[in-house]
Amino acid sequence: MDFFSSMTVSSSALAAERTRMNLISSNLANASATRTPEGGPYKRKDAVFAATPLENPFNRVLDGATGQGVRKVDVSEIVEDQNPPRLQYDPGHPDANPQGYVAMPNVNVVEEMADMISATRAYEANVTAVQAAKSMAMKTLEIGR
Repeated sequence: MDFFSSMTVSSSALAAERTRMNLISSNLANASATRTPEGGPYKRKDAVFAATPLENPFNRVLDGATGQGVRKVDVSEIVEDQNPPRLQYDPGHPDANPQGYVAMPNVNVVEEMADMISATRAYEANVTAVQAAKSMAMKTLEIGR
């Protein structure tokens, strides 16, 4: 794998984790939203990651020689959490049902914060990988001096 391939793989992970972080931010921001354009409370969203082959001629040769492929990460889809909304007793709320319960979003703030920490750590690890590949490339260029 060349330096640019490793940077491409890491940059795909950076983009995927950025998407994940945006979804976490949206989930946290809408943790109390009881109305959406679709009707009902906000539904938690999550990114589904998929490992996809990194396509370039060098990798095709490498795949043939080793039987293993270099994979990057892509966000294959964004899914809505299918768990039911939380019912919270608040008879004075404008969206309360006749029994006084309000359908609240299925967002668990503690879970979202844990996911945020995980996304941040994965992002930082990939930034480090890009910096290491860049450093290796610079050291290689110094050989010719």
